[in-house]
Amino acid sequence: MGSAKNKSNTARQARIEEMRRAERARERRNRILTITASVVVVVGLVAAGVVLVRSQSDADKDEAQPSDKVPGKFVTGKDGVRTWNTKLSSTHVETSVGYPMEPPVGGDHHRAWMNCNGDVYDKELRKENAVHSLEHGAVWVTYTSKASKADVEALTTKVKQTPYTLMSPDEKQQDPIMLSAWGHQRTVTSASDPNVAKFFETYVQGKQTPEPGAPCTGGLSE
Repeated sequence: MGSAKNKSNTARQARIEEMRRAERARERRNRILTITASVVVVVGLVAAGVVLVRSQSDADKDEAQPSDKVPGKFVTGKDGVRTWNTKLSSTHVETSVGYPMEPPVGGDHHRAWMNCNGDVYDKELRKENAVHSLEHGAVWVTYTSKASKADVEALTTKVKQTPYTLMSPDEKQQDPIMLSAWGHQRTVTSASDPNVAKFFETYVQGKQTPEPGAPCTGGLSE
């Protein structure tokens, strides 16, 4: 009888051990499945993130591309005025634009213009906004720190008295004093240079204006 009991205990322990082995096997399979699923999710998220970043980057490049690669060049006339020899685009963009000239005389620009009703600014302007002012027929007077104080003051007075003009510093330009209109630009030697008056007379709301009569108020003031 004792022998039968021992056999029963042995069989029960064998079954228990078999059940334990089966449970351990299930746990291993579950761990493997869980790890595999986690890896798949992580890889999927990473891939989705890469695609999103690349898509956004490509979109930004596509948006900026039209103005970053403006074709053409300046051609200098007998009067000293440089004229851009190809048509300049005028699309509204939210991104920065890489203009091929300094200061820019046209191209894609921000939807908000700088106020240009004889407005004088003491800081450099965001070019995308100033170009929009040129589209409205404004003349933009720019100067560097090499311009004399007397010239800056005289030009300030002239601009303040002239609707559809604006003025600001620009340390990146080549010459101390420059005048810009849509598609046109020139250097002047001083505020008393007679070419200042000629440029204003020709290009303030001149024939080059893409949007004649568009306002020079109601835009940005800083």
